[in-house]
Amino acid sequence: MAEYTFKEIEKKWQAYWEKNQTFLAKVNPDKPKFYSLDMFPYPSGAGLHVGHPLGYIASDIVSRFKKLKGFNVLHPMGYDSFGLPAEQYAIQTGQHPAITTEQNITRYTEQLKNIGFAFDWSKEVRTSNPDYYKWTQWIFMQLFNSYYDQDADKALSIDSLIERFEKEGNSTVKAVCDEDTEKFSAADWNAFSEKEKQETLLKYRLTFLAETTVNWCSALGTVLSNDEVKEGFSERGGHPVERKKMMQWSMRITAYADRLLKGLDKLDWSEPVKEMQRNWIGKSIGADVVFQVKDSEQTIKVFTTRVDTIYGVTYLALAPESDLAAALITEDQRAKAEAYIEVAKNRSERERMSDVKTISGAFTGSYAINPFNGEEIQVWVADYVLAGYGTGAVMAVPAHDERDYNFAKHFDLEIRQVIDGSMEEGSFPGKGGLIINSGFISNLYMKDAMTKAIEFLEEKGIGKGKIQYRMRDAIFTRQRYWGEPLPVYFKEGLPYLIEEKDLPLVLPEVDKYLPTEDGEPPLARAKDWNYKTSDGEFPLERSTMPGWAGSSWYFFRYMDPKNETEFADKTITDYWGAVDLYIGGSEHATGHLLYSRFWTKFLYDLGVVSIDEPFQKMINQGMIQGRSNFVYRVKGTNKFVSYGLKEQHDAFAMHVDVNIVYNDQLNLEKFKAWRPDLADAEFILEDGKYICGSEVEKMSKSKYNVVNPDDIIERYGADTLRLYEMFLGPLEQFKPWNTNGIDGVYKFLRKLWNLYHSNAGELQISDAEPSKEEYKALHKALKKMEDDMTNFSFNTSVSSFMICVNELSALKSNKRAILEPLALLVSPYAPHIAEELWSLLGHEGSITESSFPVFDESHLKESAFEYPVMINGKMRVKINLDLSLTKDQIQEAALSDETVMKWLEGKAPKKIIIVPGKIVNLVV
Repeated sequence: MAEYTFKEIEKKWQAYWEKNQTFLAKVNPDKPKFYSLDMFPYPSGAGLHVGHPLGYIASDIVSRFKKLKGFNVLHPMGYDSFGLPAEQYAIQTGQHPAITTEQNITRYTEQLKNIGFAFDWSKEVRTSNPDYYKWTQWIFMQLFNSYYDQDADKALSIDSLIERFEKEGNSTVKAVCDEDTEKFSAADWNAFSEKEKQETLLKYRLTFLAETTVNWCSALGTVLSNDEVKEGFSERGGHPVERKKMMQWSMRITAYADRLLKGLDKLDWSEPVKEMQRNWIGKSIGADVVFQVKDSEQTIKVFTTRVDTIYGVTYLALAPESDLAAALITEDQRAKAEAYIEVAKNRSERERMSDVKTISGAFTGSYAINPFNGEEIQVWVADYVLAGYGTGAVMAVPAHDERDYNFAKHFDLEIRQVIDGSMEEGSFPGKGGLIINSGFISNLYMKDAMTKAIEFLEEKGIGKGKIQYRMRDAIFTRQRYWGEPLPVYFKEGLPYLIEEKDLPLVLPEVDKYLPTEDGEPPLARAKDWNYKTSDGEFPLERSTMPGWAGSSWYFFRYMDPKNETEFADKTITDYWGAVDLYIGGSEHATGHLLYSRFWTKFLYDLGVVSIDEPFQKMINQGMIQGRSNFVYRVKGTNKFVSYGLKEQHDAFAMHVDVNIVYNDQLNLEKFKAWRPDLADAEFILEDGKYICGSEVEKMSKSKYNVVNPDDIIERYGADTLRLYEMFLGPLEQFKPWNTNGIDGVYKFLRKLWNLYHSNAGELQISDAEPSKEEYKALHKALKKMEDDMTNFSFNTSVSSFMICVNELSALKSNKRAILEPLALLVSPYAPHIAEELWSLLGHEGSITESSFPVFDESHLKESAFEYPVMINGKMRVKINLDLSLTKDQIQEAALSDETVMKWLEGKAPKKIIIVPGKIVNLVV
């Protein structure tokens, strides 16, 4: 084969891998395991652009390398195939989301296979398949049937809790539960009605139904997560979003808060991602304090980490969505306060947390009583207070908290400074006198001021010590069609689980994918969406699970995807264990990654898996940005001026499709064919060419800078794409895509191909012993590859391949002992060409079944050194000598050198200094 025909080669080996199941992963106790995982994609209609495969290529390189190193590698791929985009398309077109999803998956799979990934496609999972979501429903049922026991520090069966209630009530039970859970005795429990028992159990279950403040988008007919809301509008479609209270299923992730926090310490993740999770969990040690409202039966409970500053409190602030806020508004403040609340409560919590500049609030007209000194303080509503964090109320100490201080300054409220010996640093100077505590509060000067203050609170019955977490329980339902049905029916308004034998509860057919006319979720349109029991027929839950449900455990299902009797065989999950390398975006730090860790810890508590952390090593790949191109249209005309001449004309920049630009030169005919209005375009050229402008921007269709990997593969091949994406820069960094640079990588592959062939295109391999230089070139690259794989520095390995091939080409190397290991060396990065070269070298089967070459350091040791010879302080000549020579031998060689003899002019040196491996210095 004379030419490097990449199309033919790549199709050949992709077919071979598929036919022979080259990457099939089976349990093999005789080999060490390596589990390599990518964050699986949502299959959108647009397909992949060149930015999407970046992380997949990196994990594929590691997977192939580990396989050559003797590891048993699991490297699967699947699809997170439930989601809002497919549902929105279904609403617009009437086409079932399953059809769209299937089409998109087919497209994605084709593209992924074209890039040559070493995926075990037999392990593929799709979250929207009933045989998959059967087990998502099963996990939900286990959560419903569990509670978190604080003494055991783990989830236990709800049946064991019922047994304790029957024997001793709940007074001795230490469990995570709703704050308003009342104490009851065994006699009370046994006297409860069935309805009362189920209502009580809902206060303990790890998944439960409760009224929750949510982001409601009426146009989309669904609840949105904070991530899906931007400045009061839905990210998809830009529809208005309001904050409202709805009955929702939630997951009691807060029960695992401390374990989630501690578990971060043993994970090999980037520190920024771990810090994001720590901040999201937000552990605070403090106390609840109860303030009585003046002339009212109402009380306001606040959580504070600084009870010792209570004498500095000058107002209380309530969250806008708080029921208490509305209840405390007096008639003289009603119009102003209610108008403010209407606007403030519809801003998303994420927006309110991040907005530190906007200051807004309203006085309720009510006053609270400071329980320490009886002082009256104003009660305000402020959007910097969140209903879901703490108690939804803040005791404001403006002198010692920046947001309180800014709010107080804005509304001209009093600011007092508490002096207790620990408040000097970080205090904000304010108006008013300094408050010097006295009496009991003298304890606040002590090092254990907080402890003493909490003891005082508890003695007086006006509060208690508490550990608080910023993280809230996770809302687990969406008012959508295209999601997992919840395996729940309702009897007398209370939820019950369907029987396990009836799983999966499959999505029903509906006439439309919209909510009903009276606002019910789309599943309310289904006929007979009921569950039959021996007691009768009852309505099933009409909301579906959120997108994160299926993605919170998929890494276990990959291990045993066809299992019909359990979500995964424990002997198999025990073997594969935690994911050894997980690559994906950091944007999932406080969503998917947190929920996956939560579900894994729960499954560990159940004893169905043996790990409590799913992802041991994680790398967040950076984004490949688009390189936009511009043409310059002369205003009022259909004439376009080249970049270098644009200043001479009244022209404006216009995005142009990067796929009709090559090395910044516009293809004029393709440009005219691009849009009908450009068919008669005229051009003002420079040096006979139209040169486009360029700029780095986010890759998007609106900027016409999306590059389809199919186009790159068609023109250069998959191996070129793989190498080039790694060559662009460090994996974690953002980097611009620039097709202009891809030629160099393509030329490298052709140069690699030519090493194995004669000028006539015939395979030309010698069995002769390689030279020292040839071994050195190869083993330098081997060492670099080994080091880079440890550090996940893929871009520098590509550079080392290029250097190696250049050196071997200069040496005209064609030795088998060099070219066989060279094919193995590049195979993780450029697998197709490596497979073909391996085959041409006479090997049967796949190169992946071989072993990675062993690095031999001796080949990098220099046997000779070029000594600089200094004569009277000036370097006169360099002589190449064997490093094994003694000082006497080096001296003899130097003095007998013709150039040295010329400079010595027959004189014997007065002094000779020799440093072996460094220098020869002669003083005449």
